[in-house]
Amino acid sequence: MALAAFMIVEWINLGFNLADGHETSFYVVHGVLIAVNILLALALGAVGVRGWMKGRAEVKTTLSDVT
Repeated sequence: MALAAFMIVEWINLGFNLADGHETSFYVVHGVLIAVNILLALALGAVGVRGWMKGRAEVKTTLSDVT
């Protein structure tokens, strides 16, 4: 989940820091890269949250079996 958050912050930061004066194709390519990487980060974050929640549910189940 930390990697997903880092990826989102990093690529949004890159988007804001692109300097003016480049050709349109430069902005199109970097816009596509930013969009794809943010989508990958969201998917990675969703997998992380699901795994974390499942792990917590297993711990609760294990603890309830012990008591």
